[in-house]
Amino acid sequence: MTPQDRAQNQAQDVLAPPAKAAIFLTVTIRDGKEQEARDALADVAGVTRAIGFRIPEAALTCVVGIGAHAWDRMYAAARPDGLHPFRPLAGDKHVAVSTPGDLLFHVRADRPDLCFELGRQLMVLFAGLVDTVDEVHGFRYWDQRDLLGFVDGTESPTDAAESGPAALVGFEGSGDLTYAGASYVIVQKYLHDLDTWDRLSVEEQELVIGRKKLSDIELPDSVKPDDSHVELNTITDPDGTERDIVRDNMPFGAVGTGEFGTYFIGYAADPGVTEEMLRNMFLGRDPGKHDRILDFSTAVTGCLFFVPPADFLEDPEPFLAQPGSTAADGSLGIGRLAHSAGRSDHA
Repeated sequence: MTPQDRAQNQAQDVLAPPAKAAIFLTVTIRDGKEQEARDALADVAGVTRAIGFRIPEAALTCVVGIGAHAWDRMYAAARPDGLHPFRPLAGDKHVAVSTPGDLLFHVRADRPDLCFELGRQLMVLFAGLVDTVDEVHGFRYWDQRDLLGFVDGTESPTDAAESGPAALVGFEGSGDLTYAGASYVIVQKYLHDLDTWDRLSVEEQELVIGRKKLSDIELPDSVKPDDSHVELNTITDPDGTERDIVRDNMPFGAVGTGEFGTYFIGYAADPGVTEEMLRNMFLGRDPGKHDRILDFSTAVTGCLFFVPPADFLEDPEPFLAQPGSTAADGSLGIGRLAHSAGRSDHA
């Protein structure tokens, strides 16, 4: 089996195509309920299958992410290489906040009723174990546009040959192969000031984003500002290779209260790629030149999660018993091998 096959076979549904509806649930685990929450994670896949089996064409999936503090409490093992709490960023004008989150449930399907039912059953499964700190119901809007009116996620890779290396650990035989098929996901909820945005002309909006609004074609370099959203979210290696992440952003809103926004969710084999994008946005690639989209969109949440291979959720011990999986304090966690050697803590 090639590294690509191994990674894809072991992965959760990270690479599922964009759906028409989604629910993003972020929860914290109650003190003393860590073992019960760990046990409940083993049942998530079965609950998802039971609901999705009735309407298979709706492609119901659920991706589970685990936060750094939850990992420390539930598994007592060295964290995966890229797992750490979300790092807040304070620019001259805008802030990327870090907010609580132990577990992320990314539920998606082509029908909102399936998302709702799975979300409800997940809360039944984890009743008394967790507290919900954020819940967002997303929907596809027009022709893949966000509420600012621009197509969202144009550069997100869709072919497995491109999305696999971008999102999955070990896809090309590199990274921590103990967790081949894993991913890292960063989520942020952005609230839009649509009244101010709509006062801009279409041409002004296009300069903020870096694309034409109607055609979605990227502006020429001679026209595209260096503080545009597209420019600051383009990450390249020293050799010129462009680094990608897999996005599954969705709009959300409440018309009665006037709350409108975009839920950003980016999967990456290396969370450092997404973090570099965020540094460019909030701090500026050049001093004082933040992403202009932040003048109209405010990040009100920020979390980083590890998305383990699918089998890990049902039985983590074979993964935790690999060399390099000692507890953060240097002692052996449950089921760890005596010869394990600890990795560094990225907190």
